[in-house]
Amino acid sequence: MSRSDFPLLAGIDSPSDLRDLPEQRLPAVVDELRGYLLESVSQSGGHLGAGLGTVELTVALHYILNTPDDRIVWDVGHQTYPHKILTGRADRLGTIRKDGGLAPFPKREESPYDTFGVGHSSTSISAALGMALAAEQSGSRRKVVAVIGDGALTAGMAFEALDHAGDVDADLLVILNDNEMSISPNVGALSSHLTRLLSGPLYNSLREGSKWMLDQVPPVKELARRAEEHVKGMAVPGTLFEELNFNYYGPVDGHDLPTLLPVLRNLVRQRGPRLLHVVTRKGKGYAPAEADPVKYHGVSPFDPAKGIAAGSGGAKKAMSYSAVFGRWLCDAASADARVVGITPAMREGSGMVEYAERFPERYFDVGIAEQHSVTLAAGMACDGLRPVVAIYSTFLQRAYDQLIHDVAIQNLPVVFAIDRAGLVGPDGPTHAGSFDLSYLRCIPNMTIMAPADEAECYRMLSTGLEIKGPSAVRYPRGNGMGEALPDGLETLPVGRGELRSEGREIAILAFGSMLQPALEAAEELDATVANMRFVKPLDTDLIRRLAEEHALLVTVEENAVAGGAGSGVLEFLQAEHLTVPVLQLGLEDEYLPHGSREALLAEAGLDAAGIAAAIRKRLAGTAKRDRLRSIDGGAGAS
Repeated sequence: MSRSDFPLLAGIDSPSDLRDLPEQRLPAVVDELRGYLLESVSQSGGHLGAGLGTVELTVALHYILNTPDDRIVWDVGHQTYPHKILTGRADRLGTIRKDGGLAPFPKREESPYDTFGVGHSSTSISAALGMALAAEQSGSRRKVVAVIGDGALTAGMAFEALDHAGDVDADLLVILNDNEMSISPNVGALSSHLTRLLSGPLYNSLREGSKWMLDQVPPVKELARRAEEHVKGMAVPGTLFEELNFNYYGPVDGHDLPTLLPVLRNLVRQRGPRLLHVVTRKGKGYAPAEADPVKYHGVSPFDPAKGIAAGSGGAKKAMSYSAVFGRWLCDAASADARVVGITPAMREGSGMVEYAERFPERYFDVGIAEQHSVTLAAGMACDGLRPVVAIYSTFLQRAYDQLIHDVAIQNLPVVFAIDRAGLVGPDGPTHAGSFDLSYLRCIPNMTIMAPADEAECYRMLSTGLEIKGPSAVRYPRGNGMGEALPDGLETLPVGRGELRSEGREIAILAFGSMLQPALEAAEELDATVANMRFVKPLDTDLIRRLAEEHALLVTVEENAVAGGAGSGVLEFLQAEHLTVPVLQLGLEDEYLPHGSREALLAEAGLDAAGIAAAIRKRLAGTAKRDRLRSIDGGAGAS
């Protein structure tokens, strides 16, 4: 596919080219942009549905604003593929999320049009407010717009930013991109007409002038304010935002350019905090994506004419760790009526679809509210339930205080099923679970487990239910090793690892996903390999034995070396005065880029070849030091 197949897009290398077009050509640009997006993503894979839904909004924003001097701050970034196409990256869109290709989300280093790096949700209003206040400090008249989805608005951080922006009377436009179809009846001719009227100069000059006049008579001002809210409340659901000191406009049809453009022009000319409610449809313009937006959120390559196939019907693949968790949760809930499942808006990703259908009264999706999910679980545990919080490693970071203050200090029995631990691949550093072992290990009362395969993951989750305090099972993205799951809720002895192979001189202590590459490396090196299983408490008896019987210990983990499982091994050895050399392998002090998980593991030296090479390098260095010592010793003796 070539951009030359889309004549208008072929002439757009930046938003300034878009702004050179007459307004009546924009619908044709929209059609080409939507077609190019569908063709490109269907060939390369990536996020599709969200971008299809924001094509008109993206075109309108870049047409009305003077980007990049004016700032557009996108939330999350799934919807920014059209933005990337219009800002000089169309010809590279097929490389998105691939090794060396475009980043999956806005990235400041990639383009001056990417004003803020994102990946996690609900950051846009805070960041945009910071830019608006910076513009005020510098005397700039640039405009700042935050684009946030209705899902991202469920996070407390978004409301904190709205509250602050209204309090400081910031010159900020927030666009609420609402793609919930339940609100569509509010979008029609009457609503669009009212929004044009409410955003226009006549209404706003009357409103601002009236405010000044009514300030002189406070009782009458309050009466007028209430009257305005009641009148607007009959047609628009904006009272909440008005209470936060935002002027609310909408909802408007986000696919209706003739309405969207004049409304945006009016709002860009205004100052102060204002919110435009735009209703869009995920997957707009591609019927299969409109019908099933979840299925078409993130896609692998497919034929647009046929849509995504239901399944290949080939050889049965190993279960994903997310699917293992989903199976275990259903089994645990069937066996124990106290078990409840909690997720911060990651039902599909965390493998909870079947559980939600079978146990709806014990399923709690709290929206994008990680902090709330953890404290909710703490409250449930206080009154006898056994809550299980299904959460990505990178998202649990957002609830760290709640993990310590609300769960661990009170030693409450909450099980954390931590998905996407370690390197996640195409989504890049914003989604990599690189730090959970480090930030969990220092918390008193925590039990931390890392399974080497899916059967062990199942048993560890069952073990977590038996522990009287908080526990965490962290597992990687992707499929397991093909191991059969237990028939029942079998458990493991807490704090006990196992020897998986016995060799000489070198002992590799593998944590979780690193067991298989460690076993492969050990075959070359005739090394002992221990499947450590528990990061906290460590199997100190096993570590002591390995330290006494081997000349070198090697710890391997898919986590940051700093403060990780290997650090725990070193701390134990030091406390026990066991002086054996230790080589720590893991993720170094840097952010790895996006790319395939396999390529990133190789780059980090955490595949079998990398582990073996690192051990050989360490042995070579040790041998050289020993030779130098013998030379120094001989000279001294003579």
